Amino acid sequence: MSVPEIRARFDADVERFSNLDTGQAATVDAPLVLDLITQTAAAVTPDARDLLDVGCGAGNYTLKLLRHNPTLNVTLVDLSRPMLDRALERVAPQTSGTVVAEQIDIRALNLEEHRFDIVIAAAVLHHLRTDEEWRDVFHRVYKTLRPGGGFWIADLVAHSNDRIHSVMWMRYAKYLDDLGGDAYREAVFRYIDAEDTPKSLPYQLDLLSSVGFSTVEVLHKNSCFAAFGAVKS
Repeated sequence: MSVPEIRARFDADVERFSNLDTGQAATVDAPLVLDLITQTAAAVTPDARDLLDVGCGAGNYTLKLLRHNPTLNVTLVDLSRPMLDRALERVAPQTSGTVVAEQIDIRALNLEEHRFDIVIAAAVLHHLRTDEEWRDVFHRVYKTLRPGGGFWIADLVAHSNDRIHSVMWMRYAKYLDDLGGDAYREAVFRYIDAEDTPKSLPYQLDLLSSVGFSTVEVLHKNSCFAAFGAVKS
């Protein structure tokens, strides 16, 4: 699926991404991960000034983080203009800092060196395709963070062993069935097959280390979803 096609799907799906209590329902443990990522980011960089939320959706992660630090300057990035508009509407009243929104693909985003204290990427990196794209994005995030800054990721992950992957995928299928029935499960699996190329958790942890991060941590993993991150020394 092309980037414009992915953008069009998200343009029509704003409401599903706008519930701060549930997060994105199709993601296993979404509320827990939302809290873990934002609490950890706030604890690691309590004096943070600048936040970059990549693939911000309707702004849930930024809103949760602002509860810990309501003075952050926020940069929101997303492919979808309707998502950005909703995020701006929700985020701007919650911070005394500046709020900037940019409609752009992370692969095309110009990231200034030592610009941010926190970078969050929730349910977005699985859209990256090649190994070169993965390395380039991780490297540019590393460079744009100030020393002591953190890169925090919540995402769909693959498994290198086919049998393990099958077990985790069956568990996810059961979760989706319980959530919305057969039709809902089939719809989610269709867009995953069309849009997504997730990497394994070990692949991404190794990549974080290889681009320069000094501390790499796993916060949570359940089935084919994980929350993890890294700190720049």
